[in-house]
Amino acid sequence: MKKIIILVVVLIVIVLAAIRLIGNRDRIVSQNENLTAEFVTVSIAKVEKKASSFTLNFTGTLYPYKELDIPAETPGKITSLNYELGQHFSKGEVIATIEDKIKKLTYESAKIDADRLKKDFERTKNLYEGGTSSEQEYELARTSYETAKNKFEEVEKQLSYTKITAPIAGTITKKIVEVGTYVKEGDKVASIVDVSRLIVKANVSESNVYYIHTGDKAKITTDIYPGITFQGKISFVSPRGDDTHNYPVEIEIVNSAKNPLKAGTFVNVKVKLGSSNMALYIPREALQGSIKDAKVYVASNGKALLKNIVIGRESNESLEVLSGLTENDKVIVSGQVNLTDNRSIKIINNN
Repeated sequence: MKKIIILVVVLIVIVLAAIRLIGNRDRIVSQNENLTAEFVTVSIAKVEKKASSFTLNFTGTLYPYKELDIPAETPGKITSLNYELGQHFSKGEVIATIEDKIKKLTYESAKIDADRLKKDFERTKNLYEGGTSSEQEYELARTSYETAKNKFEEVEKQLSYTKITAPIAGTITKKIVEVGTYVKEGDKVASIVDVSRLIVKANVSESNVYYIHTGDKAKITTDIYPGITFQGKISFVSPRGDDTHNYPVEIEIVNSAKNPLKAGTFVNVKVKLGSSNMALYIPREALQGSIKDAKVYVASNGKALLKNIVIGRESNESLEVLSGLTENDKVIVSGQVNLTDNRSIKIINNN
């Protein structure tokens, strides 16, 4: 009885294995049906010759037009703070003050000396011009006054440094000190940014960067404001690329009061590249290989012929062809996965 059970189990295993093998065979046959068929079905598109107006699309990040740390220009204790985070200041407005008692006393003393020596100099000058004072007396009075005047101007400047002012118009983004903090010359007190204008920073590929120039107009959009377009202008194109052959590019835009943008936001950039020259274009879907080693299949007399081409400008939708194709050539845009060079094809669209 035991032998019969073992025999039955073995038979069941053999049957299940056979079923699985048959299933695998059917899948392999199905997957390779196109390869063993007489032809491969494909879709095509004609190579178009048209004016080389081209829209370059890339993404970037917004940065403040200006961003500065505000330093103390003289040592001392902070006696007042006139700002809060997010507060806007005009250029030159006082944001903080440093203890100025000693500097005020020094200022008053220097002012008294300068005023006194100025009067002495003017009196001596009149006497000298009238012939009743010597040249030596005149030069001594003049030198004394100029020395006092220079000292007063330096003291006046040091006193002005006790008032820390906004170097640009902008918004305070970082509070670094508190009232009572002792600061040295050069210590940071706050940070301020100007976002009345913004800079889009992006990287553009080597194949496209040669077609854009400083001053070109750009359209900026962001998912934050669907349907809203901001106008920009290219302000910088780097003459040097990185190791991946991408080039830093900057676009300046004016911020909008109605739809204000913030630094750090991702944006989409469109730059229209126009030219009176005619050029050949193919759909991006036709590309085989990389931009640097570009190939396409061309439909000719019922065959798929693999051709090397040279790509110029590129966008998300189309590629400029510099060589390798002629106008009205039929490039294959779908079905390439099953193609090899000189393979028979059947075209299923009417392009």
